[in-house]
Amino acid sequence: MRADGFAKWTRRFEDERERRHAQGDPDWARGARLHPAVWASVQRFQVGEDGDGANLVGKADRTGDADYAQAVRLFVAEEQNHARLLAGLLAAGGMPTLTGHWSDTAFVRLRRLMGLRLELLVLMIAEVVALRYYRALRDGVRDPLTSEVAGRILSDEQRHVPFHCERLHASLAQLPRPVRRPVMTLWRLPLLAASLVVAADHGPALRRLGVGRLRFVADVMASSAAVVSAVLAPRPDAWSNADL
Repeated sequence: MRADGFAKWTRRFEDERERRHAQGDPDWARGARLHPAVWASVQRFQVGEDGDGANLVGKADRTGDADYAQAVRLFVAEEQNHARLLAGLLAAGGMPTLTGHWSDTAFVRLRRLMGLRLELLVLMIAEVVALRYYRALRDGVRDPLTSEVAGRILSDEQRHVPFHCERLHASLAQLPRPVRRPVMTLWRLPLLAASLVVAADHGPALRRLGVGRLRFVADVMASSAAVVSAVLAPRPDAWSNADL
């Protein structure tokens, strides 16, 4: 890891926060019109984006790396902003938010049982699945407001993945070299399971967005190869959004 460590990520998150403030919110007054299946899907993802992130922040604090801990706080703030944007989109379409969903509850409970390394591996599953979902939502609707909101969130997620890759790279470096690749190979198995669950749960919406269930799963698994390479690479910051 270079001398500036995670300080560069803090700067990137802060720069993005300033850019976001200057840009302002989407024009919610335009309203939004989506198929009921897509609305239901957005509602479930909104629940998944919502949360205070206190457990992750606490684990980041315990690493003793102040720059990393601050970057995690800024990451959590971006995730909370995603929940706010999706809630705004739902309100623009006259749709309520959900108070919870079984998949998010199970996912959060699983993460909280783990140390930082395993929590990040589980979190990365959600991030990689989200990349494909928000790309499908951005490109698969004719509603301008929905496309804008999905595009904003997707842009953030494309930064979140390399951020977590860099921390995982440092974490796995503490393991014996022969163990590192098998760990990431095994990581792809729960990713496959999660993508199958999402494809089944959101299948009607995905079809409306022009992405079948099998294609969604195949695309998620194809993109995971770039994640594995980034985590195991000598320079985890050597990342291109084209990989996603």
